[in-house]
Amino acid sequence: MARIKLLDKEFETYIEYDIVKKAIERVAHEISNDLKNEDVLFICILNGSFWFTAELFKDVDLVEPEVTFLKLSSYDGIDTTGQVKKLIGLNEPVKGRTLVVLEDIVDTGTTIIEVMNILKEHNPKSVKIATLLLKPEKFNNKMPLDYVGLEIGNEFIVGWGLDYNQKGRNLRDIYKVVE
Repeated sequence: MARIKLLDKEFETYIEYDIVKKAIERVAHEISNDLKNEDVLFICILNGSFWFTAELFKDVDLVEPEVTFLKLSSYDGIDTTGQVKKLIGLNEPVKGRTLVVLEDIVDTGTTIIEVMNILKEHNPKSVKIATLLLKPEKFNNKMPLDYVGLEIGNEFIVGWGLDYNQKGRNLRDIYKVVE
């Protein structure tokens, strides 16, 4: 296992690129099959989901899908603050459209609840949630997740858009913190 150091923490390889890529291809296929006749707007939750969004968008087989961005923040270092800050809002019309929220990771569900509250104000036809990673042990919400790439444990991870104090987003594999 490869090890890297980011700031004051050491990380080791957790999930290799090929596994992540196959999970994204599967999710893209599921979305394509489920929403083939819909007017779909993908909503990438920044900053973390940009890698997931870019890779997924290549594999989605839909007629004229669109993508937009929403920026929220709930982390400080390796811990969630429990508070969600809206940093960049929604600019595209969503009324009557099928929305697919793209998250890098869902752990407690705090951010996704806030996203759903924001989107429901705009009267979409429906809202689907797709996440690259899910921490089922931490997810304390009854909200259904429509598409899950991979389930993981409670490790703090970086790579594929996920960061530790803005470091490590560019890593091709996913790494977990070494305690």
